[in-house]
Formats: sequence, structure tokens, C-alpha cells
Amino acid sequence: MTETNVLAERVKTIRKARKIGRPKLSKLVGVTERQVTRIETGQMPVLPEALALRLSDALQVPVQALTGDVPLTDADLTEAPVSTCTSGCCG
Repeated sequence: MTETNVLAERVKTIRKARKIGRPKLSKLVGVTERQVTRIETGQMPVLPEALALRLSDALQVPVQALTGDVPLTDADLTEAPVSTCTSGCCG
């Protein structure tokens, strides 16, 4: 299994900029709120690749933005577009 190192502060910064609460992010990613807190505080800096991908999808940024391999852009730090989903599956 491949693992990915994510930067805790980047995850937290992007989540807050996107105006996504920890409860919603945990639901989107499929983990507990406690796990999101552990990721954001650096207690869980190494994630399975699949989890890192789900996290990047939920935050709508490339995985490289979470790992620090690319700089954050203004687009990464703006509120996420409102979902047009009507089934309720997207939060």
C-alpha cells in the first residue's frame, strides 16, 4: 500500500478557506471527525494514498497541494463552488 505525507497546516488552511467544517469534511472523505482533527494537527501526517485522494477530492485541490509539492494558488484558497446535487449525497 502506498502512503502519502500531507502537511497538516495545508489541510486545515484549505478546509477553512473552502468554508467546510470538520463534520462535513469527515462525511465527504469517509472518516471520523477525530481522524480529520488528527490529520489537521499533524498527529496523522502519513495517509494511505486512497485517503489522500479522497481528501483532495473533497477539498477540490490536487494531492500535491496537500503534500506541499506545489504552492497553493488563490483558487485553492477560495470558497468551494456550491454543489448542484439534488440527491443529498454530496453534502
